[in-house]
Amino acid sequence: MTDAGRAAGGGSERPRRERASLAILFGVVIVDLVGFGIVMPILPFYADEHGASAPALGAIFTAYAGAQFLFAPLWGRLSDRIGRRRVLLVTIAGTSLSLLLLGLAPGLAWIFAARVLAGAFAANVGVASAYIADVTPEDERTRWMGMLGASFGVGFVLGPAIGGLLAPFGHAVPMLAAAGLAAANLGFAALRLREPPQHEAGVAGGRGAQAALLRDPLVRRLCGLNLAYSLGVTQLETMFAFLVRDRFGYGEREVAFLLVAMAVLMGGIQGGGMRALAARFPERTLVVCGAVLLAVAFGALPDAGSPPALVAALATAAVGRAILQPALMGLTSVAAGAGARGAVMGAFQSAASIARVAGPLAAGWLYERAFAWPFWLAAGLCLGVAWSGRALPSRTALADARSGA
Repeated sequence: MTDAGRAAGGGSERPRRERASLAILFGVVIVDLVGFGIVMPILPFYADEHGASAPALGAIFTAYAGAQFLFAPLWGRLSDRIGRRRVLLVTIAGTSLSLLLLGLAPGLAWIFAARVLAGAFAANVGVASAYIADVTPEDERTRWMGMLGASFGVGFVLGPAIGGLLAPFGHAVPMLAAAGLAAANLGFAALRLREPPQHEAGVAGGRGAQAALLRDPLVRRLCGLNLAYSLGVTQLETMFAFLVRDRFGYGEREVAFLLVAMAVLMGGIQGGGMRALAARFPERTLVVCGAVLLAVAFGALPDAGSPPALVAALATAAVGRAILQPALMGLTSVAAGAGARGAVMGAFQSAASIARVAGPLAAGWLYERAFAWPFWLAAGLCLGVAWSGRALPSRTALADARSGA
């Protein structure tokens, strides 16, 4: 029986209970991301205050992404064995501890260690997406993955604003405030977040079943597409500030405004538009269309000679990201069975973490040689995603094949 069939068979009470669980989960994710967003704009100045050079700052960011890469599949597999709620509570507690250590850091080595710890505990997005897959029917999966993306958008908008307001009181203050917010989030999650029904009595499926699914060609292809997509996106994220500074003379305020505008546009589409899009189009179509939009936007950015052309390219990129990522996540969750869903979504997240380690290094090397090269690389990667995405199965065909097996 499919997830949709199980949801339908549970009567009207279970869907209401599961929707309530989703609302609580999204609240937990938003607060978690607000804490992350508070730290990010302040961290370079905080590290510089402790004597960090440019390479040292780069190492701090790389270590954070590297820890995410290592721990995402571990948390996912653990959540398959002991349940989503326990793993989410542990990672939120660890996040609070890492932020407290960051705010109390006496030197650069302490900052580095705190960010490694933070990256390890922040690698819980795969667990959150597996939680969503546990409590939603397959025909609504992409819509709710879009809501997860919208939660990220809210966190990334509110967090930097709060961090900027607190920064005048000292660079350590935003870090400590983020630690307190994470501690409050832990208390809220411990009281309100419930285990998905699939995990209340233990998780079916052992390590052998998980390993077999992770070797599945479709799962590997989906993780590979996420890697290529994320590599492309990191080219923009890494070099965007340099591009608009060198082409238009923009500073921190203009860069922040443009990034917030993109986050708002993405959040609006993922929070509202994905329901209609997912109901009308298969995930395969959304993946291909989103990748094509990104390729067009990345290809146009180096030639954007006016602010309107720049805004048009950035808006196109935001729309592409907003529809591609939830569709890819939704299809991956359908490819994973309930007993290995956390492991698969952890591997999916880990692929993006690889991109965040390698992508900025590639972007910096390419930009030094020609400012257009990182964006051309991103366009090429997204065209590859679109081409490969054409061969993805539909959600219905995938669910039928899995239930038949």
